[in-house]
Amino acid sequence: MSFWESRRVLVTGGAGFLGRTLLRRLADRGASRVSAPQIDEVDLRDKAAIRRCLRIKEPDLVIHAAAVVGGIGANRAHPGRFFYENAVMGIELIEEARRAGVGKLVCLGTICAYPKLTPVPFREEDLWNGYPEETNAPYGLAKKMLLVQLQAYRAEYGFNGVFVLPVNLYGPGDNFDLETGHVIPAMIRKFLEAKAAGAPEVVLWGDGSPTREFLYVEDAADGILAAAERYDGAEPVNLGSGEEISIRDLAARVAKETGFAGAVRWDTTKPNGQPRRRLDVTRAEKLFDWRATTRLDDGLKKTVAWYRESRTGAPA
Repeated sequence: MSFWESRRVLVTGGAGFLGRTLLRRLADRGASRVSAPQIDEVDLRDKAAIRRCLRIKEPDLVIHAAAVVGGIGANRAHPGRFFYENAVMGIELIEEARRAGVGKLVCLGTICAYPKLTPVPFREEDLWNGYPEETNAPYGLAKKMLLVQLQAYRAEYGFNGVFVLPVNLYGPGDNFDLETGHVIPAMIRKFLEAKAAGAPEVVLWGDGSPTREFLYVEDAADGILAAAERYDGAEPVNLGSGEEISIRDLAARVAKETGFAGAVRWDTTKPNGQPRRRLDVTRAEKLFDWRATTRLDDGLKKTVAWYRESRTGAPA
């Protein structure tokens, strides 16, 4: 509590899924001087706007959670935008934070930065051992350049920037848009809408064989804040649950939780994405004593209940 009470904190992306959770968790920790400017207040692609913001807010700590993100479809449709906006927002923010004398910056990376065929579990040392999976490589590489920038700035300027890599997030308040949302919210929406319409089947992308790891959004926020409190190193740190599941098995769990009893048809003309994802999460526990606590089944239950309530307005 005492760590946060005395600090001025600036959170980028505060209106987003993870950003809103970060703001709630900061409030729980007693942080009372928190700023989360919206895009109409500060365009993070504009260095002059960033400079004005930092001059006015004078933060001791910046958490960079802003990103342009989406699922496989969105990454395939907007590779140029995803590369440019994610790269330029981070590059300009880190540079202006250094120039303004910000004491610490916590930057969020992405698991999409790992090579396509990274050995499982993904260890932080493997980040540079190959090219990312093609459908999300522009986004992953843009984020990985921010790690390079932070390490270079630490070496030359002594700037205290740390880099954490949250795995795929999910939870209440997620983006349930079928075009831009990630796999869990998209599945939940598809299954619930199919159930309501009495549809005999749901179509999902790929063949269901890839595996993924998912991190409940509150656990992710707690990991990021733990890194802000207790980690000051140059090396990147994974944030994950350590729990791997195939997309096919995930679909079965989501269907059960939503009550959908129809069939699942796999559209194998669509890409699978990266074959496997599971993180080695020992570094986070060792360096700042953090581990995820929410099991996937419990997190899915909470997420489905939240989405049902958000659609109907009635308590789940």
